[in-house]
Amino acid sequence: MGRIILVTGGARSGKSSYAEKLALSLSPNPVYLATARIWDEEFRKRVLRHQERRGPEWTNIEEEKELSHHSLSGRTILIDCVTLWCTNFFFDLNADTDLALVAVKEEFNRFTAQDSTFIFVTNEIGMGGTSDNEIQRKFTDMQGWMNQYIAAQADEVVLMVSGIPVKIKS
Repeated sequence: MGRIILVTGGARSGKSSYAEKLALSLSPNPVYLATARIWDEEFRKRVLRHQERRGPEWTNIEEEKELSHHSLSGRTILIDCVTLWCTNFFFDLNADTDLALVAVKEEFNRFTAQDSTFIFVTNEIGMGGTSDNEIQRKFTDMQGWMNQYIAAQADEVVLMVSGIPVKIKS
C-alpha cells in the first residue's frame, strides 16, 4: 500500500523546498512530477528556476493532468503542485467546478493506486478574503474541496508557515 503526504501552505511559505528535502530523505532518486502549464514568459522563468534547483538525482516528468499515465510503482514521487493540476482541469472543463472536481478526484484515485510514496504540494488559497471575481471564488471552492479530499486520505499533512513545517496529521 502506498503512502500519501500532503504539504500545504500559502504562497512562498517554503512548501516546495520542504517537500524536495523530504523526498530526498526518503529516496536517493525521487521523481519530480511537475503539473505546471506554461502560461507566459514570467511563469516559464519561474519553472526554470525550480528545475535548476534540482540535481541529477531527480527524475523529472512534466505532466499537466494525466498523472496516472506514468507507472512509478515503488518510487517516491513529489507532485508540485495540486493547485496548478486543478487549474488545468478547471479551465479545460470551462470552469465547471463540479465536473473538474470529479475529474481530478478520479485521476488522483487512479494515480495513487500505485504502491508508491506520494508527496503532494498544494496551496491554501482560501485563507485570505473572499474574491469579488466569480471564477476565482469557484476555483477557490474546488481547490479547497480537493485539498480536503487529499488530506482525508493522507497519512501525514504538513502546514508550512513562514518556512516552518507544522505537523497537522501524522
